[in-house]
This record gives sequence, C-alpha cells and structure tokens, in this order.
Amino acid sequence: MESSGPGPSAPEPSGPGRLPPDRTQAILEAAKQVGAILKRAGHKFALAGSVAVYAHGGSGRLRHDADFCVLPEDAEAVADSLRSAGLTVRVPPEDWLVKTSCFDQDVDIIFELAHRPVTVDLLARAEELPVDSVHMPVLSATDLLVNLNMAFSEHHCDFGAVLPVARTLREKVDWTQVRRRCGDEPMPAAFLFLLERLNVIEPQREQ
Repeated sequence: MESSGPGPSAPEPSGPGRLPPDRTQAILEAAKQVGAILKRAGHKFALAGSVAVYAHGGSGRLRHDADFCVLPEDAEAVADSLRSAGLTVRVPPEDWLVKTSCFDQDVDIIFELAHRPVTVDLLARAEELPVDSVHMPVLSATDLLVNLNMAFSEHHCDFGAVLPVARTLREKVDWTQVRRRCGDEPMPAAFLFLLERLNVIEPQREQ
C-alpha cells in the first residue's frame, strides 16, 4: 500500500520534548508513527477505534488511545516490528491484544474484536484513508458500527458514546449489514431501535 506524496520519515519512539501540543494531535501522531511501521514491515492491518472514526470524518477531538487490528497469527511478528522500531511492547493480562506507547499515548494492537478474532476478510474490507498526512487501511464504517454494537453487553452499554459515531457515519454505513451481522442480540437491537426513534436511520422494513 502506497501513500500519496513523499513517504513518512522513520518513526521515532516518544520521549521528553517530543510530545505534540495537545492530546488529539498526540494520538494522531502515535497512530501515524505506528501505522508507518506496520506499512513498512508489510503487515496486514487496519486502524480501528476512535482514530478510525476520525479518519472517516468523525470528531476532530480525540480522547482515547489509537487501536490497530491485526491477524492473531501475525501478532508476534507485529510486536517484533514495533520493538525493532524502538517501541516498547507490553503484554497485558487480556489475551486479545498487546500494547505499546508512542508520543506518551497508548496504542493497542488488537487481534480480537467484540470477542471474535480479526479475520482476513475484515482487513480486506478496510478502506485506504488519510490520517493527517499518512494514508493507511482503516476499518470500514460498517465494520466499525458492527463491532461497536457487538461490544454492548449488560455490563457495558454506553449508547451515548456510540450515538455520535452513528450520526456522523450513517451515510457510509450499510445498516442492513449491521442488522444482519448483529442478529437478534438484545443490546444491539435496542441501540438500532433507538437510532430509528431518533431518525438517525430508517426503520427496518417488514419482510
């Protein structure tokens, strides 16, 4: 995958004096640096999470870390590439991700989304989008909404955090696919019903 214009300079690990002036820019710089490392190493990946929403035209104010999806079988090779670039890789108790830091921001390397392994098909559906000046594969808007919906549970049901995402990306999302892939799970069904009542999406047509 090629970026437009000159390629990014070699990523450098974060350190004192290198922090960008605000949190949003720090998160974007971290995403750009890690994305550049993964691109140069030839790994299959896609940007996920709040920075992916930003790349699709979402909020320009970021408060959370950068997330990247990789295949489970590539996780160790990806970790080695990050270490070779001078970044520290941490293995948390959770068995579905590894973590690193760049510009003093956490970066999650995820190989399972909503309790499902990252797949070749998921990464193949990613779109090449600019993140500031660096082009990289970004999860499709439909996949982002599917995974946000499937992450809802009785213990994690913050519709308010996902509602602005759905509003912003609604024209880019295949809502029929979202409904089909979420099935009859109660929390996604409740959220989709809320979107209908708020006129964010069209009501589901009777079969």
